[in-house]
Amino acid sequence: MTEGASRMGIATWDLGITCGHDTSVQVDRGEPKQLKARQSTSAMVRVWNGQGLVGITSTNDLSPSGLTVALEGARQASAFGDAQSPPRLSPQARDPLTPLHQSRHPALPIQVLLERLLAAERQVLNCHQAISTLPYNGLAQAQRERLYINSAGALRHQKATSASLWLYPRAEEAGRKPRSAGAVRLAPGVDALDLEGCIAEATERTISHLDYAPIDTGVYTVCFSPEAFLDLLWAFGSMVNAQAVLDGISLSRRSSLGTQVASPLLTVVDDARHRRHVAAPEFDGEGTPTRRLPLIEGGYLRNFLHSEGTARAFADGSVATGHANLGAKVTLSPQWLDVEGWRGDLSLSHQSSSGVVLIDSLSALHAGVKASQGSFSLPFDGWLLSGGERRSIEAATVAGDVRSTLQNIVACEGEPQCTPGGRSPHIWVEGLTITGEA
Repeated sequence: MTEGASRMGIATWDLGITCGHDTSVQVDRGEPKQLKARQSTSAMVRVWNGQGLVGITSTNDLSPSGLTVALEGARQASAFGDAQSPPRLSPQARDPLTPLHQSRHPALPIQVLLERLLAAERQVLNCHQAISTLPYNGLAQAQRERLYINSAGALRHQKATSASLWLYPRAEEAGRKPRSAGAVRLAPGVDALDLEGCIAEATERTISHLDYAPIDTGVYTVCFSPEAFLDLLWAFGSMVNAQAVLDGISLSRRSSLGTQVASPLLTVVDDARHRRHVAAPEFDGEGTPTRRLPLIEGGYLRNFLHSEGTARAFADGSVATGHANLGAKVTLSPQWLDVEGWRGDLSLSHQSSSGVVLIDSLSALHAGVKASQGSFSLPFDGWLLSGGERRSIEAATVAGDVRSTLQNIVACEGEPQCTPGGRSPHIWVEGLTITGEA
């Protein structure tokens, strides 16, 4: 790459490569439904011209000739690069990198995956007479290799493995609507997956929704499950996204740093390198090392997610934080959210409270969230609590404004629980509107 760029007179460039090998299976009532194996390779090449403008191109041909063609394509594209705020190489791309020493698991034959998923399906179907099918299910494993190099001498390389299991049974009783819920498990390899725990959680959650009833429309105290609260935070990730702030599509402004945006009970950290984060990245698309980054501390906004370009645009001493993704435009996204918090109101418990809505999972996040306005109206699965008993809610939506939702947190209950998107305790919020089915 270096020799090719030198021959072409290209002084500044970088290259990001991702290679993957994925295997997955799905089943349907004791028979294989889908077996897939896929190898993928993608490379992103950026080239800066003499005017400092950048061109970018992608390729899946990693041969010397393929990379030479990509270099030439990126050089030609640089003539049309963004002259207003062109990116540069990340200054942190050569900083020392602390290895994560992740355990890597060998890939298992696809037949083994199929047998284990078929066994899991049998267990689920035998748990309750109302569970007749498992329409959404899968067992997958992946091997990933990432490489980043640039003309300034940066070199990053990482290998990782991951596995995932998801089970979503469907239960139905005579004269009643079908109900469904599920569970997901992640691990570094298939042998490390908690199959029994996933089966137990998926069936318990599904069965708990069979005895459902409508809920009256009104304003309720709501307890979000860890998964539901993390989904809400992810949906409003633009609040801490420096690029969204610069583009004027975030609820935050540059001056928002240091202001109170949530209850003093709440602390949110983006921790890409958390030990429970499966296949955690050591570096981002620009080669910047990942790190633990406090976003909200005791209710106060402390940091934004930054790429090299946004950190330079802020001109306030900000640095790249390890959250950049290369593409036609550098984008930013959280890595793994770790929610911490003070207990708050000790009288609140989803095991014994009454008149409280316990939200298990949120739906339609792509359609029911207006991130730039802060509002949301989302269908959910959950229960109405009554003295330790819970009654499934037939159909309802929860609506509110994320700013007031974060400000009205009154308790963070229990130890944080890990989910695919991060870690969180149960979060209690006062004054949310629940609309029942008409």
